[in-house]
Amino acid sequence: MEKKIIIAHDLEEHLMSEVKEAVPGWTLVTGKDEEQWGPHMSDAAVVAGWKNAMIPYLEQAENLKWVQSWSAGIDSHPLDEFEKHGIHLTSANGVHAFPIAETIFAMLLGWTRKIHTYTRQQQEKKWHHAGLKLELHGKKLALLGAGAIGKETAKIAKAFGMEVAGFRRSGEKEEYFDHMYKLDQLEDILPDCDYTVITLPLTRETEGLFKKQTFEAMKNGSFVVNIGRGEIIDEQAMTSALQKGKIAGAGLDVFATEPLPEDSPLWEMENVIITPHTAGSTEYYNDRVIKDILIPNLKSFADDEKLSVNVVDYQKGY
Repeated sequence: MEKKIIIAHDLEEHLMSEVKEAVPGWTLVTGKDEEQWGPHMSDAAVVAGWKNAMIPYLEQAENLKWVQSWSAGIDSHPLDEFEKHGIHLTSANGVHAFPIAETIFAMLLGWTRKIHTYTRQQQEKKWHHAGLKLELHGKKLALLGAGAIGKETAKIAKAFGMEVAGFRRSGEKEEYFDHMYKLDQLEDILPDCDYTVITLPLTRETEGLFKKQTFEAMKNGSFVVNIGRGEIIDEQAMTSALQKGKIAGAGLDVFATEPLPEDSPLWEMENVIITPHTAGSTEYYNDRVIKDILIPNLKSFADDEKLSVNVVDYQKGY
């Protein structure tokens, strides 16, 4: 039987060549449009770059054994259907570590050094100090998530001399984190933290994790960054905490509804920095997915060995 892989993206020629070299004899189908991949879903063994437009094809995709997500977050994928059909799923976890960590510190530094304020003032040709006084050095950071993104963020935080309090499901210690806690200890630790950064995936456990009482527990005047998923935060509770000055500001790349609705009060808040779910964008994205994740797993798959990179646990949701 012909062995076929669909990569539902428009790939650069050098990457297509590397995939072909990894599994000689396989048929490679590329292209982001349904007319390109649709006719091949019934006999493909592997799909990389899953799109929800592929869901109607699942019942006929009898040969499909493995899906490679093009994103680290897999909460939008039909996990129950994959599990029911015995399809393995691997994520793009790790691809975003450098760009997202840079985005996190762009937000932290942008807020602390008032770059967002000065950008507005520049547009108004306004020369004003704006009360600049904060610095990151020596401050305490609550960092939720100790995956690739969390570890890279903690590493950078240590270069700023920050104290890093980590939070993860297991509570297991990790390099660059001064302390590690479980998520149920969050409200006990937040009162001492100057900055809170959320890098968690969306799971049953993390959905709605930041609610009214969580924001009430946060240190007065602290700053929160969310690059995980919008649904982790109760947006109304956060908006209220910002309006009341309980927390000083927020850097937000993800939202419960995307694009962020035009009538959201967050748009017009001077203490909010908004980016349109672009924190993970990088010039090296496709290279890292293909070379660091897809090809190593593809070689194992072709040799009937277990996938070893970024295999998703359906019970945990990541």
